[in-house]
Amino acid sequence: MTTAVVDRVWYVAYGSNLSVDRFRYYLRGGRPPGSRRTYPGCRDRTEPERTVPLVVRGSLSFTGASTAWGGGTAVFDPDGTGRVAAAAYLLGSGQLADVLAQEMRRDPGEDLDLQALGREGRHRYGPGRYETIVHLGGRDGLPLVTLTSEPFDDAPLNAPSDAYLRTMATGLRETHGWGPDEVRSYLAAIPGIGEALLSS
Repeated sequence: MTTAVVDRVWYVAYGSNLSVDRFRYYLRGGRPPGSRRTYPGCRDRTEPERTVPLVVRGSLSFTGASTAWGGGTAVFDPDGTGRVAAAAYLLGSGQLADVLAQEMRRDPGEDLDLQALGREGRHRYGPGRYETIVHLGGRDGLPLVTLTSEPFDDAPLNAPSDAYLRTMATGLRETHGWGPDEVRSYLAAIPGIGEALLSS
């Protein structure tokens, strides 16, 4: 059986990259407001071909300790029970490789084996955080993929920083058109939120 060439892929974001403005730093480079990290950007810095709201099966938790944000960050468990609000960005395969490299704390510029993304399952690219690519099915004949950490219950729960939470909330409003109460209710249900929501 021949695997079709993957030239465009949907990148599914569920944390701070729900915000379109935040995600653009992965494409164009620079330091986002509230972040301690400067991103080199992609080789191809054009805007996503499309951006659509999406809800996927699974669950989120706030875990780990982010050197870019301080506090925990959202981690996706594809085996979790529930629904996760996301944004799907339609990118060229080279753009996706560079976005994933930056998420994995690697230098962009090296193409990944994206043909594997046309197949179901998980693809581990390294031992670090956000180095597991998860195939979430397809949309318009193209793969939907996201990043997460494994094992999902290995890192202790840790509340996100105010800046991270505000960025995620902005993304939920922008992408899904939710009001303040709906955003707050969604975030409050994520394990690890702790007292962070009270100050956001």
